[in-house]
Amino acid sequence: MKIKSKIICFLFVIISCFAFGQGSNAKFGYVDTDYILSQIPEYKAAQSELDKTSVQWQKEIEGKYSEVDKLYKAYQADAILLTDEMKKKRENEIVNKEKEVKDLQKSRFGVDGELFKKRQELVKPIQDKVYNAIKTVAEKSGLGFILDKSGQVSILYANSKYDKSDDVLVYLGYKK
Repeated sequence: MKIKSKIICFLFVIISCFAFGQGSNAKFGYVDTDYILSQIPEYKAAQSELDKTSVQWQKEIEGKYSEVDKLYKAYQADAILLTDEMKKKRENEIVNKEKEVKDLQKSRFGVDGELFKKRQELVKPIQDKVYNAIKTVAEKSGLGFILDKSGQVSILYANSKYDKSDDVLVYLGYKK
């Protein structure tokens, strides 16, 4: 699926280049956001703090999984000596401990977890600053589009006068 979206994105960029090259004076520029961010000390510090926090939390979670593993091994060793009621109790204890660890892992590293929130708090303001700088540079240079060459090609800035979205919607009959 990723390859398909990359191909579509690449084709869009190529078609856009030809289309705008034929009928307008839209100028393109590009930046390497990885390079830009690597040159910003605040970004390096934020990334370092995130890495440190991530490693610390990962060690904590691994320690808790180790505890669950010890409980399970102890249960296996004692299983033949335990009554059915005692077995159920120990099994439930192991399952509950494992669930606690999984919940902790999800709360720390999940989609809306603490690491995501911390990244938003530390990195997003820097990324916004970079975006605003890209926009200003593009406008001062008279560029219609700025592409990002780091990773997947994407449009970071587009002058709204070249936006044909509404024209497409009119053509498709969704807008008048």
